[in-house]
Amino acid sequence: MDLFVEAGQQAIINVLAYIIFIGMALYALQGLRIEQLFKKGKTFQIQLFYIFMSIAIGSAVADFFLNFLDWSKTIPYIFG
Repeated sequence: MDLFVEAGQQAIINVLAYIIFIGMALYALQGLRIEQLFKKGKTFQIQLFYIFMSIAIGSAVADFFLNFLDWSKTIPYIFG
């Protein structure tokens, strides 16, 4: 397979993984009552916290997933 095509496919997989896992983290964080930790009327700060936490958690999970995917591709090299 052409090197550029493979790099492009890997880039699409990486971008999609980050978007999906950040979205999943945002969805999961909305199940918590984080608003109780903030002062009343600080809606913007609460939303910003949700965004930053979902990016941090989603990025960590996406990194794990992508590393796991890369490592699983190298397993056949053990046997050959």
